[in-house]
Amino acid sequence: MKKRFQDLTSLDFYTNKKQVKWLVVAASLIIGAGSIWYTNSLVEELRERERRQIELLSSALEYAATTMENLTFINQEIIQQNYSIPIIMVDDSANPIEFRNIPFKNNASAADSAETLQKELAEMRAEYEPILLPEADILVYYRNSELLINLKYYPYVQLGIILIFGVLAYALFNQSKIAEQNRVWAGLTKETAHQLGTPIASLMAWIDYLRNSPVWEENKEIITEMDKDVVKLRMVTERFSSIGSKPVIQSGNVYEAIDETINYLRPRISTKVDLNIHADTKDLDAMMNKPLFEWVIENICKNAVDAMKGKGQIDITILQDSDKYVIIDITDTGKGMEKRMYKRVFNPGFSTRQRGWGLGLTLAKRIVEGYHGGRIFVKNSEVGVGTTFRILLHGNHEGASQFITEGILEY
Repeated sequence: MKKRFQDLTSLDFYTNKKQVKWLVVAASLIIGAGSIWYTNSLVEELRERERRQIELLSSALEYAATTMENLTFINQEIIQQNYSIPIIMVDDSANPIEFRNIPFKNNASAADSAETLQKELAEMRAEYEPILLPEADILVYYRNSELLINLKYYPYVQLGIILIFGVLAYALFNQSKIAEQNRVWAGLTKETAHQLGTPIASLMAWIDYLRNSPVWEENKEIITEMDKDVVKLRMVTERFSSIGSKPVIQSGNVYEAIDETINYLRPRISTKVDLNIHADTKDLDAMMNKPLFEWVIENICKNAVDAMKGKGQIDITILQDSDKYVIIDITDTGKGMEKRMYKRVFNPGFSTRQRGWGLGLTLAKRIVEGYHGGRIFVKNSEVGVGTTFRILLHGNHEGASQFITEGILEY
């Protein structure tokens, strides 16, 4: 038992959150089923007790109808003590001759009372077999008391209330956790950008020094490439700074942003990978933060290169769905994935590489959906053929401004 408890406390709840959810659901179902079973047992016991009480009452009524003795005790202690169980006694012609605990309306007319009595009698006939008083030739009809009815439905009401409070508590807890993660994320990115700022400034100063030094002509190409990498580092710092604060979303040319990213990637990935851009027009704008959007394209392309193991083709297609959205499809010829993996690839820590951190696609999803108000998802994938990721960006300022106004940037 102690070992099982230790195994439970050492369980990685995030990695196994699906199993944990099912465990919680199963435990809830067991508790709910146990509560309903126990209540139903009480209902059955109370129902049997009420039937015995009606049988006793019927016997008392029959005895009272067939004897002339002093019936004070029977009348007060048995007949008059029925305060809860509705009963109707009818003669051999099915006419009501006596009734108790029937819920008549206040100030009801004789016709309304008779109608209520007939409805109650119909319900009683459908619910239980009547008790026959052979000596008096009378049938006694009855139904469950209000207490028994309320007790029967009580566990369902109770479980419903618990479920509502559970859902609300889970939503509040989840929102609180997301807000806390956002604060940690923002603080980490801001600190990273701050820490990178000083060494990047120093590297830029050294490159300026090399440009003005005697070694410039001899090492011109090397220093130029170093300068490109330092510029890239500065861009990465800007990206981290943008993630750590509310980014500026403005209209930008989608083709130019993707083309610049591809031109940067080409000399830095395998020469056996073909990168192609397809677009009906190069003049297609979308609401974006350019450094962050370029980061998304870079992460997806790098993942595609890893999936193709450094050999294959990546096609980026730019389409305009309507005035509302701009579509970017990124298709690779990698190993593909099964449909059940479509959503999991965006989970933090999900990676097919041993050295991968599994944050590239998570970051891409956060940027597209959390900061741009767009969508990113796996459009289709086939094992051994390849995968297509689709990105949707707002094509006009109204969609993005509405998204920002609604506060969805607190992703």
